Amino acid sequence: MTSHSSHGLRVIGLISGTSVDGIDVAAADLHAEGGTVVLTPLGELDVPYPEPVRAGLLDALPPNPCSAERLTRLDTQVGQAFAEAAARGVRELAGGHTDLIASLGQTVFHWVENGAVHGTLQLGQPAWIAERTGLPVIADLRVRDVAAGGHGAPLASTLDALWLATFAEDTGRPVAALNLGGIANITVVRTGSPALAYDTGPANALLDLAATRATGGAQSSDVDGRFALRGSVRAELLTRLLADPYFTAPPPKSTGKEYFNAGFLDTATAGLPPLSAEDLLATLTEFTAATVAAECRRHHVGTVIVSGGGAANPALMAALARNLPATGLKTSDDLGLPGAGKEAYLTALLGWLGWCGVPASVPSATGARGPRLLGALTPGAGPLTLPAPLGGAVTRMRVAEKAAQR
Repeated sequence: MTSHSSHGLRVIGLISGTSVDGIDVAAADLHAEGGTVVLTPLGELDVPYPEPVRAGLLDALPPNPCSAERLTRLDTQVGQAFAEAAARGVRELAGGHTDLIASLGQTVFHWVENGAVHGTLQLGQPAWIAERTGLPVIADLRVRDVAAGGHGAPLASTLDALWLATFAEDTGRPVAALNLGGIANITVVRTGSPALAYDTGPANALLDLAATRATGGAQSSDVDGRFALRGSVRAELLTRLLADPYFTAPPPKSTGKEYFNAGFLDTATAGLPPLSAEDLLATLTEFTAATVAAECRRHHVGTVIVSGGGAANPALMAALARNLPATGLKTSDDLGLPGAGKEAYLTALLGWLGWCGVPASVPSATGARGPRLLGALTPGAGPLTLPAPLGGAVTRMRVAEKAAQR
């Protein structure tokens, strides 16, 4: 493909986040210019899971029990869904031509004990993707960092540290990239210091749960923040939520729905006067904003760049603005990277780095003993032919102007 530039590849990135609502797909052209990786977004798709697969995944998540049989079935079903999403990405976003598929899969369990991660499991067997598309697949992108003593998350720190280094230099203040998925995570990029990244706590995980309960399953999220905007924050519940020890634990740290789930919410509301759905959603929205804002203030952040599904929730964005009155709020779209597909573009970047032999983890963010090459490769229709490793360090990422629609 881009033969005039170093290590030019067209990559499809695939991920399903902790909200388990579907598969994010993005296509990007990537190449190196010296120590800078240039990412050109080609487009993104959101491919919903088939409803039986989504229901099966939600039913298999902790604290529910899950058998080896169920995990095997789900690994196949998720792999097949990812394979179909990849094929659509190649056809609809990449003009029928792609060099590599990168998949972060579907996280179903993150094994955390006493602040350390001992293992992590992502479903979505990459062989189905390789068989469906005929393309090589790089997957299982978290576990090497875990084996090196890291959390295997937030891997968004890799993209954010490269992408926002120049922004932090230009503004003279730390900048935070905030992803509002099922879980909220921040990457703090500072000039002269390594990037920090960690999960601040829940974002959409509890909001989605409360909205699903309130509507008897008719809605799986608080669409446009309508419940929250009609409600009032209940101080006693908010105080209980904020008292959870996760929020005083030092980073690096990571969490997920195995912690912030129905059991957590039921414990927090137990014994309180009855709560309307509106007040519960208002309080949970404030809870997310307050926990994010506390971490941004801790690091003296001057600007927050927001992405993820929560960026489309006006109640949550208003709560963030209230909690961070002296901090600039922008979206990743404002900086040229489509927020709806940011994690899928991250996956494409991780795939490109792995294929080119460049370590893709940020030890200051994940807590690993050092940077590591990430991912395991599955051949496509032919043998694997990797390029010579890219020499030198990659220290910056530039987002090129989005290509014209095909």
